[in-house]
Amino acid sequence: MIKRRTGRIAIAAVVAALMAAPAAARDAWDAARAGGTHLLMRHAVAPGTGDPADVTLGDCSTQRNLSEAGRQQAERIGRKLVENGVAIDVVLTSQWCRARDTAERLGFRPVKDEPALNSFFAGRGDRAEQTEALKQRIAEFDAAGRKAAMVSHQVNITALTGVYPASGEIVVIRLGKDGGISVEGQIRTD
Repeated sequence: MIKRRTGRIAIAAVVAALMAAPAAARDAWDAARAGGTHLLMRHAVAPGTGDPADVTLGDCSTQRNLSEAGRQQAERIGRKLVENGVAIDVVLTSQWCRARDTAERLGFRPVKDEPALNSFFAGRGDRAEQTEALKQRIAEFDAAGRKAAMVSHQVNITALTGVYPASGEIVVIRLGKDGGISVEGQIRTD
């Protein structure tokens, strides 16, 4: 009797989770469309981890780059943003090639370099300084009533939000009056 009841509870929990998933996805898209939110996205699929020791900004041959699947993923994400009615005023990007390639393939203009979005993995930047600079940049967009999509790296996104995003995942964020960042939703388009 107990096993049967436990089995029913487990099945009910799975059904509830499956039913909640579409609602959570709808809520995330609603958050993405809402005023005062911004999209923080991890670059699309770029196989490997980190970069070679001789990495040079502006020289893609020294960096880990998007795979063909990553290039297609970035374009697909751009189409999904349009299909879901997300208006974007500007795309900011890390200066790393995989982030810039992702940003450009989203299909929104203008695309602008934002050094605060550059990876600080393996000591290549300053986590605290870049995170504060990014909050300041977001505050500028809020003051102007503009929505930004920002393409960055896992370490940057995790530092700002506490979320460990998958490649191509969008974290919908809002900057509070206290300077804190709240996560309003997460969008995976795969």
